[in-house]
Amino acid sequence: MITNNYMITNNDMDSIFQALAHTTRRAMLDHVRDTPGITVGALAQKFDVSRIAVMNHLAVLEKANLIVSEKDGRARRLYLNAMPIQDIYDRWTDSYSAHWADRVNIIKHAAEAVARKANKGDSDV
Repeated sequence: MITNNYMITNNDMDSIFQALAHTTRRAMLDHVRDTPGITVGALAQKFDVSRIAVMNHLAVLEKANLIVSEKDGRARRLYLNAMPIQDIYDRWTDSYSAHWADRVNIIKHAAEAVARKANKGDSDV
């Protein structure tokens, strides 16, 4: 599937959903989003797990391309990459939003017609 000139494969989506499926990894993404450039050490201090566990979670997030890291001396700085999430969002909303918007519009007009008919009936009494 091509969205925004980016090819997202089923394997890419599987990696993203797997990464987002774990509560700790979602919390890590929240911290990285709120503190761009946070170091791995500072992030690890926010969790009551071993540093190895944090590193394993980060590896899953990096594999899914949700976290970008860069070396800064001895530290590694972390940044959120929201594009994979946006690509998944676009996959469904781009393809289906027009269809569902049309359906919601039909329902809206039907409900308004019923309301007008009911109001017209009230004024005839």
